[in-house]
Amino acid sequence: MEEALAGLRTELTGYCYRMLGSGNDAEDAVQETFERVLRAADRYDAARGSVRTWVYRIATNICVDLLRGSARRALPIDLSVPGKAGEPFGALLAAGAEVRPVPDRLVLDLTQDPATLVVRRESVRLAFVAALQHLPARQRSVLILRDVLCWPAAEVATLLETSAASVTSALQRARATLRTVAPRPGDVLDPSDGAQRELLARYCAAFESHDIAGLVSLLHEDATTSMPPFTWGLLGREQIGLAMGAPEAACAGHRLVPVAASGQPAFWQLRPDGEGGHVPFALMMLDIVDNRVINTTTWLELPMTAPLWPLFQNS
Repeated sequence: MEEALAGLRTELTGYCYRMLGSGNDAEDAVQETFERVLRAADRYDAARGSVRTWVYRIATNICVDLLRGSARRALPIDLSVPGKAGEPFGALLAAGAEVRPVPDRLVLDLTQDPATLVVRRESVRLAFVAALQHLPARQRSVLILRDVLCWPAAEVATLLETSAASVTSALQRARATLRTVAPRPGDVLDPSDGAQRELLARYCAAFESHDIAGLVSLLHEDATTSMPPFTWGLLGREQIGLAMGAPEAACAGHRLVPVAASGQPAFWQLRPDGEGGHVPFALMMLDIVDNRVINTTTWLELPMTAPLWPLFQNS
């Protein structure tokens, strides 16, 4: 049983991440699932479905319990209060308010061929996961299992202990809702895309050299930025450039380390530790459209938030 669970960990974590909208919560849900499975292993009934279906049924119940009574998570930029450069960060986001990132390695099979991996990355992109949050838990589960993981309707029906017709009806309603809350645009991380590689290299070089003009030149005119856990946000590359150029915002000596987060281009921003090394400061994620950065989200590593760095170590 433990060997079977190990083989399911990555795809199950991806399922729970899409359900819950948080990498930290997804890992906790998978851990709880495995503990329940191992405690009940002697009661497994093959007549009620495969081990995989049984494990997913338990994970689904855990996710539904966690979602009960919780507010819908949203993108940080949609929760931000657009202001002007130089204004205070303002209030903190409510706990659990925003969709949070996850390392690709925890939710995607990185051994898949590059073309398949690009498609899979779209399904864990923050904007897509945020769109899923508009669905009731049951519809969310059905859509992920059918459209993302490509389970047959009959198998989903077995998992949810319902009929295939009910699954098909739930899927149709879920798809209709997603059409009305279409995810924000953005390109997934694609190492085979030369233009994207060049853009990210230029962004990293401009940031580390504190070349504000160079950074601004890579932004869409109507680019946005947010900085969770604060409600602070900016609209327009002019305001973003002013904020980056402010003396108190200088990131002298900071480094950017590329990482794959929620299927998107991202960097860990490391600040000098005063002893010749660097320590995690923030996870910076980029939304790219037409080879320009249209949004940046910078998750600050602060004591009042669930840390992201432990998730990303060894990513």
